[in-house]
Amino acid sequence: MIKPFAFLFALYCLVGFSALAQPDKREWTQLFNGKDLTGWDIKIAGHTVGDNYKNTFRVENGMIRIAYDQYQTFDKKYGHMYFNKPFSHYILRFTYRFVGEQTPGGATWNVRNSGIMFHSQSAQSNSLNQDFPISLEIQTLGGLKKGERHTANLCTPGTQVFMKGKLNPAHCIESKSKTYDGDGWVTIEAVILGDSIVHHVMEGDTVLSYERLQVGGGFVSKEYDLKAAGIDEAGVAYWTKRQNTPLGSGYIALQAESHPIDFRRVEVLNLVGCMDPKALNYKSYFVKSAKGQCRYKK
Repeated sequence: MIKPFAFLFALYCLVGFSALAQPDKREWTQLFNGKDLTGWDIKIAGHTVGDNYKNTFRVENGMIRIAYDQYQTFDKKYGHMYFNKPFSHYILRFTYRFVGEQTPGGATWNVRNSGIMFHSQSAQSNSLNQDFPISLEIQTLGGLKKGERHTANLCTPGTQVFMKGKLNPAHCIESKSKTYDGDGWVTIEAVILGDSIVHHVMEGDTVLSYERLQVGGGFVSKEYDLKAAGIDEAGVAYWTKRQNTPLGSGYIALQAESHPIDFRRVEVLNLVGCMDPKALNYKSYFVKSAKGQCRYKK
């Protein structure tokens, strides 16, 4: 007869071993808790960090909603909401939908247009009047019920990338995704490996790939440079000094640029961790070792 204590100890060891011996099980981190905006920092052009101007970013019905029902006109109030932890090697997955009509005063190119920034500067490092952070943007576009309009594109405010070994100087680079009309939910994944390579994936297909991520390219164009973007003198000097240098990590930020959009899931699979198969917290999908994080049986 097994004594109760011995049985419970054996069960604990079995369950514990079973839980730890799953190196292939993916452990996703939910950046949105489904209840509130805990963990996120808001920065809107012309406003200080944390000033959620006219309740632009909010949580309703278990979704992050970027809404403009309290605006009379958009007035170039470009905004971003930054998760407060940086990442370098990871898979980003998010689900979004466009809703309603564009806010009066928004630019024509911002109809059913938004996105998520990655490898971004922090909310706190933005200049007061800065409209977009130095970052790479996974641009989301909704169909206009006529013609093709790809989503999961790349835009590069203050950054640049290479494709097939050559610098691509375009500010926005289109993916080969299909067009998504209407207000249905759309999911995008991005496999982001530091400054080396990024893949945008939709419905199991890679729709865009690029490599060698760098600070550079001015900002958007020769006319729309760092100063025109509202970056202050110190910021211009800092980013100018970093031109053509690798950009391998940074923050994730949801964008607000005049068309209402909902997000019901924003999650990350961190690819940095213990890569020793003998360790308790080893994961087979890690691609970058985190020194000092491995845990072993005592």
